[in-house]
Amino acid sequence: MDFYVILGVERAASPSDVKRAYRRLARKHHPDINPGDAESEAFFLRVTEAYETLVDPERRQDYDQHGVRRGGPAAGEVGIVGDVEFEGFDFSGPAPGGESASTFGDLFADVFAQSAGARDRASSPGGIDLHADLCLPFEGAMRGGTHGVTLTRVVQCGACRGTGARLVAEGRCVGCGGSGQSRWTRGHMVFSRQCAQCGGSGRRRHRPCGACRAEGMVSRTESVGVPVPPGVTDGARLRIPGHGSATRGGTTGDLTISVSVEPHPLFRREGDDLHLVVPVAVHEAALGVRAEVPAIGGRATVRIPPGTQSGQRFRLRGRGAPSPLGGQPGDLVISVRIVLPQIIDERSKELMRELGRIHTEDVRAELLR
Repeated sequence: MDFYVILGVERAASPSDVKRAYRRLARKHHPDINPGDAESEAFFLRVTEAYETLVDPERRQDYDQHGVRRGGPAAGEVGIVGDVEFEGFDFSGPAPGGESASTFGDLFADVFAQSAGARDRASSPGGIDLHADLCLPFEGAMRGGTHGVTLTRVVQCGACRGTGARLVAEGRCVGCGGSGQSRWTRGHMVFSRQCAQCGGSGRRRHRPCGACRAEGMVSRTESVGVPVPPGVTDGARLRIPGHGSATRGGTTGDLTISVSVEPHPLFRREGDDLHLVVPVAVHEAALGVRAEVPAIGGRATVRIPPGTQSGQRFRLRGRGAPSPLGGQPGDLVISVRIVLPQIIDERSKELMRELGRIHTEDVRAELLR
């Protein structure tokens, strides 16, 4: 291929023009800017070869006289980078864009970028992870079990099994007219590549899948069962492998569930322990009592010994929250809150006065020391 065409400069271009064209193309196609892009790397090698020839006066003169670059095929050959083939020029009509049309170098860059982009879209290396929220009542979080989450995700089309095509009776490919090559122009330049619809055979045995519009993937809204371990905590994140979105030619991502647990009107959780404030009457605190209290999975009995003070704590082993990691459950911690009676009759008042005469100690003495 002509080096002047590659750089997009006129044959009378000065060395400065050649350098500017090279810098412009290098900024687009240098391998450090496009890591892993084979087309950009191949094109950059051709750009570098053209620049090194045309910027050197002796090599340029030799090239202009003989039309052959040293150590390579003749100028004007069909140029191929990747699967894109440059077939020549067509001056039968005006170039689109008039004077503002892209230079030859820009047009090549556009074609190569399209080629690389098409392959990137056709096959992605991995799936896409999805995220969803799950709100549970306190009791539901303690029990665990399977809870449904509705989400929309991309999955492989079942009609074509992800290929984007359905089998049909064999016939001539309408995309390339049976030639096996698809052609297009950029300015006056004519390019071609192997027909993507028939693979270059000129015959078609498939038609685009109507269910997925030839994408191979469809969007689907569904309910996914989320296994929740008993005792799951507020803010926990659960990961379900293979329930994210899929990409064509790749794998399926994962689903991450963010759990929120509604607060309970009685229990307060700290780790796997549950804290409960239990009202105790004055006479119960003084004489002792066995009191029934709410607990996970039913009720529990706590013994309040005689002389219990307000704020005193008692621990019931193993009656707290289940461990979401499968360990031993936490404890139920009981905090006593002494409740005074509403004294509304003279008999009750007299009994309280009698109690005061018997117990004469100053309960606030330590505050005044």
